[in-house]
Amino acid sequence: MRNAEQPEIVFETFGDPADPPVLLIMGAMASMLWWPEAFCRKLAGEGRLLVRYDNRDTGRSTKYAPGEPPYTFDDMADDAIRVLDGHGIGKAHVVGMSMGGMMAQLVALKYPSRVLSLTVISSSPLGIDTSHLPGTTEAYMEHSAEGAKVDWSDRGQAIDFIVKDAQALTGSAHPFDEKRTRAFVERDYDRSGGFLSATNHFMLKGGQDWNGHLHDLKTPLLVIHGTEDPIFPVEHGAALAETVSGGRLVRIDGGGHELHPDDWATIVPAIVAHTQAE
Repeated sequence: MRNAEQPEIVFETFGDPADPPVLLIMGAMASMLWWPEAFCRKLAGEGRLLVRYDNRDTGRSTKYAPGEPPYTFDDMADDAIRVLDGHGIGKAHVVGMSMGGMMAQLVALKYPSRVLSLTVISSSPLGIDTSHLPGTTEAYMEHSAEGAKVDWSDRGQAIDFIVKDAQALTGSAHPFDEKRTRAFVERDYDRSGGFLSATNHFMLKGGQDWNGHLHDLKTPLLVIHGTEDPIFPVEHGAALAETVSGGRLVRIDGGGHELHPDDWATIVPAIVAHTQAE
């Protein structure tokens, strides 16, 4: 998926190409590995073709100089469609998490003919006023501010901070497994060649052309949201579900801003039911 002007976007599939396709879009600074392979295989085992990919500046996709992203939020939404094109998929069910949930909303707004259904996990409504909703928790903001002190070119510092970040995002329903998380983050770091370029995601602009259009979305919407999400409190998920006609909210009790394996028993059947072939 490389040409002179467009970035290379690396993707991977799980399941039978004859099954309904589900495109997974992950959030800021996160490669496709943050959609766990076991999660993808579980969904694929329910009769779905799963497609996950590395966003620009993550994983093995094209990276840019840190601090100078020559692309916009809209370009990243276009990347999602290019992934479908690259796999010969005309229409897909789209699932996005966190910033990926906002990108998924943008994909559904820009390319409604390509999106069979939309599932948004741990995210916030795109292009509507959310100032009346609860904001990011003070504890998480304090943690996040420490990120400015991290030397992202230093492997140890970068990995330590991402592990702490994963812990800060965990809800109370499940214990945090630091050993497993650290091993995963180390693997992600080494596969990605570092996280320095991924910090570009926090400087992105774009998407404003679609402000106020969410009410017009006709794509069937499922929202999945932890009741203890420290970045986007669950009221954000509720607002999204209420904004789109027919939107449905599934609350993960005690869940944080995470895809915890203990919650897959709720998340996977909800996505399977939402992505039934029409």
